[in-house]
Amino acid sequence: MSRPSIEQPDLPEFMTWEELERLPEEIAGQIELWDGRVVWVRRGPAEHQAFTFSLTAALKRCAREAMSGNPQRCLRVDFETNVFFGSQGKSDFVTPYFLAYRCLDGPYRDIRATDVLLVGEVLSPSNTQTDMDEKKSRYAKAGIPWYWEVTLAREASAIAMVRTFALEATHGRLPAGVHPLYPANYLLTGKWTPKDSERIAVDHPFPIDIPWPELAF
Repeated sequence: MSRPSIEQPDLPEFMTWEELERLPEEIAGQIELWDGRVVWVRRGPAEHQAFTFSLTAALKRCAREAMSGNPQRCLRVDFETNVFFGSQGKSDFVTPYFLAYRCLDGPYRDIRATDVLLVGEVLSPSNTQTDMDEKKSRYAKAGIPWYWEVTLAREASAIAMVRTFALEATHGRLPAGVHPLYPANYLLTGKWTPKDSERIAVDHPFPIDIPWPELAF
């Protein structure tokens, strides 16, 4: 759940997960660790929470429908849950607004990036392009197959656009001596707005069909 922002205390540039756990929850809940570096997460308005909840509920419904047609597949959908990078350790993580992942081996397990099928971010005018490019690059580097960006309308409590991206682990031909800044990247595969579509519909990572009224504020 989104927490109200509080004044940021003077913290070191780098911390471990163990040090983060010793902070008050209202402070620790506003921090991600990027390879141990403290990154403060901007908390958006009430619309962020509302649309995060509605998207999570809609994706949960779609996941249940996908599993009903394939009992061997087990999927989970959650919101604002830490995703840890690497096979061990917890000092490198991000907290997407919503995510879909394979069922884990037991309760109360950490979610690793290798478990995740889809991550999504709900954007507002407070998000900078640099912020989102850096976070998106971390998702891509970790090999998460699908990334969603949800843009909120500026003049109304509504979703303006949903964009879906698929992971591209290879890059096109470049001039000799030129190398991409990021080894993996996302390619835009879908774009929906309430003005030009009746629903969000995509087949991956599982069949997703969400009518716009299901996401009303």
